[in-house]
Amino acid sequence: MIDTHAHLYDELFSNEITIHLNNIQEKGVSEVWLPNCDSETWPELLKLAQMFPHICKPMIGLHPTYVKEGFKKELNFVENILKETKVIAVGEIGLDYYWDITFKEQQIEAFETQCYWALENNLWVDIHCRKAYADLIYILKKKEFKDLQGVIHCFSGDESDAKHLTNLGFYLGIGGVLTYKNSNLFNDIKNIPLDFLLLETDAPYLTPVPHRGKPNTPEYIPIIAQKMADLFEIPLETIINTTNKNALKLKEISNFL
Repeated sequence: MIDTHAHLYDELFSNEITIHLNNIQEKGVSEVWLPNCDSETWPELLKLAQMFPHICKPMIGLHPTYVKEGFKKELNFVENILKETKVIAVGEIGLDYYWDITFKEQQIEAFETQCYWALENNLWVDIHCRKAYADLIYILKKKEFKDLQGVIHCFSGDESDAKHLTNLGFYLGIGGVLTYKNSNLFNDIKNIPLDFLLLETDAPYLTPVPHRGKPNTPEYIPIIAQKMADLFEIPLETIINTTNKNALKLKEISNFL
């Protein structure tokens, strides 16, 4: 199984990272894709990817909640990394209007800029979106982004958003929220073909049931996969094979094989 989105470089994992990676692989997880947040998270992310290249795959991007007054300096950092380091994707980028919309226009500028860079570098994008699906879909429908590909990580939109985004060719990242009793996520994706779904944890966040209250980890990917299989009423093997196939298609885009 491939965890397509986990912050494995977080300090929660750093002290026993070798043991943790062994545990992850014992649970059947072959790869963990690492989304970046800003220039401060990049050094630890890169270090982890260089130490364990067989399992840890790096992304570079400016997360929307890190878009503040000095965001152009942060964008310059991302641009320079893209010139010198091979990454699997541009991410984690996107729009987040949940906590604060003070820098809404700057978020849009940063997002579009990084989408252009993804196209220029033959990369796909790992997109964070929270309470901003209307703007996200509007942007992704622009003709200049017609060839852009990627994943909406931790998809939290409704059924209409899911259809719009998959019609544009984007994958939906599905994680621990699928296991929550009060979640409508399954109802919003149940009519989406499996060919557009990916597995992720967003570790250390969004821990699946029955481990809520503890830090999330890629070790819990099998729980999410099994829940997906139960809800779709199909064999677990089908979920694993299909989501792995989808993930490998993204790797082919960026030639990160």
